[in-house]
Parts: sequence; structure tokens; C-alpha cells
Amino acid sequence: MKSITLTQYLIEQQREKGAVSAELRLLIEVVARACKRISHAVSKGALGGVLGGAGTDNIQGEAQKKLDVIANEVLVEANEWGGHLAALASEEMEHPHQIPSRYPRGEFLLLMDPLDGSSNIDVNVSIGTIFSVLRCPDGVVDPDEKAFLQPGTNQVAAGFAVYGPCTILVLTVGAGVAAFTLDRELGSFVMTQSEIKLSPDTQEFAINASNMRNWEAPVRRYIDECLAGKTGVRGKDFNMRWVASMVADVFRILSRGGIFMYPCDAKHKAGRLRLMYEANPMAFIIEQAGGAATDGRRRIMEIQPEQLHQRVGVVLGSKAEVDRVTQYHLEAPARA
Repeated sequence: MKSITLTQYLIEQQREKGAVSAELRLLIEVVARACKRISHAVSKGALGGVLGGAGTDNIQGEAQKKLDVIANEVLVEANEWGGHLAALASEEMEHPHQIPSRYPRGEFLLLMDPLDGSSNIDVNVSIGTIFSVLRCPDGVVDPDEKAFLQPGTNQVAAGFAVYGPCTILVLTVGAGVAAFTLDRELGSFVMTQSEIKLSPDTQEFAINASNMRNWEAPVRRYIDECLAGKTGVRGKDFNMRWVASMVADVFRILSRGGIFMYPCDAKHKAGRLRLMYEANPMAFIIEQAGGAATDGRRRIMEIQPEQLHQRVGVVLGSKAEVDRVTQYHLEAPARA
């Protein structure tokens, strides 16, 4: 079977399917090259002096790891001069990053979580990068925060990289989902999965059980049913998986089905994950693979963002399971 590189795949999407423009193709290639650089830094670990804290906090007040800062810098530097972006925004930065006037500007907006799963960096567990691409609104010359506040349905591309035993890039441009593995000898991402489709049946769920005391009744109801196994209403045994890196959990779900939950709860009433940097791009990918993604009550991609760093509850994965959890929420009294 002939190997298909990321570049060849994108050219095919451009020429034959009209799913991407030349400018969007080049933008995705720039992001992919940045992911290669981040993958290299991650793989060196302590040998590269990249482990441990950076001694700074991000806009959310979370302590940054050295790799958080490095990954953000790599992505900003790679994308600001290419001429494909009008502006970019990062989970690690308070405000949108404007393209320096000395560089040409393009028609797209890039949103990114430079290094997802930071708590796993120092223990050699899979981490990753998440990104989302929007069009800059017509007539906007200097995009501010308002320009980015578009629902997920406006996304033209989304993807994530997993830096694990191998580096994998998962991508959608709105025409299905494909995965590419980094061939370090060639220096290229090569397609290893095409037209990924979520398994409709699952016996796995991913949730942080340490938050159980804070869960709302619909979440507790669903998890209790899963834990009851064959003797319960579901009539089958479930396994729980939780990596604490969203990229790793979502890639596992894409590979063999399942449901991922980081719901709103008594402690995180607005949710824990970021709508623009994590929930929207992952929802786009999951839906393109035949799954579903809600905040417990609403389709994630239809939520109108009000803030750049807005948080949201997340329930995504195999459609039947997501629909069940969503129905439980809709049957319960609305949150105060």
C-alpha cells in the first residue's frame, strides 16, 4: 500500500474535494511542523532540560510547566510570519496575539492549547497539542477577542497531536477524520488511519472519579449504571479509563469507542475545560467521526462563546452513550 503523507492528503482535499483552500492547507502544514518540534522537545525529557515548572502562571492562574512555555513559543513563532493568519489565540496567553506588521496577514484565526495534559509531563505519560481554525470575520483588520467568539460550527479545521510512544496527528477539515503518524526517519507525517469512524457500541468510560463527591445527579446516575455491570440495567460490564490528558483519552475513544466526561459539577459549575481551545476542536473531530459532543444539555459546537477563555462541561464520544447522558441531564431539574 502506498504511503500518503499529510501534504499529499491535504492536496487531495484541496484539488479533488474542495475541502480546503491553498492557504488553509499551508496553515495546517505549519502547525504540523510546529508539532514535530514540540514532539522532539518532549522526547528528550530530562536530557533536554525541559521538565519541571517554569515558575510562572498562565491566565487561568495555573502553574506553567517549562514545556507549556516552550510549546506556546514554538507555535507562535511558527505561525506569525507565514502569512496565513489574521491573529492567533492561546490558552497560555490572556489576549489574542496580533500578527506583527512586518509580516503579511491571512484570512484565518488559530486557537490552540499548546500542551494538553501538563500534569503528565514529568511522569512520562502521553500529552499533546490541540488546535482549531476559524475564518476571520469580514471587514476585521485587527482581530480582537470579539473576532474569535464564534460557535464551533464555524470551524474550518481542527486537530490534535498526541506525543506518546509515537507521535500521532489527528485532523479534520470537515470531510471526515484521518490520523497521521510521524515517521522520524522521513521527517513526515504519514497517514495510518483514514475515514475514522467511532464504534457505536462501547464498554468503556473515562471520567475523573476523584470528583465523584461533586457530581450532579445525572452523571452519578450514568456512572452508577456502568459500575453495576451485567447485573445492572445496562446488562454488561464497563471498564473505566482515565489518562488525564484529553488528547490521549479522545484518541483512545476514536480508536475503539467509549465516552469521555469532564462535566460541570458542584466545584466547577461552569465546567473545567476550555470551550475554544479544547471542547470545540474535539467536538468537531468527534462529530466528524460519527460521535456526539454536548455540555450535558447542549451540543457543544452550537454554544455561542462569550469569553475567550470560557469554560464548559464536556461529554463526548460514542453517540448512543452521549445521548444517554444528555437525556439524563434534560430529565433532571435545571441547575440554579
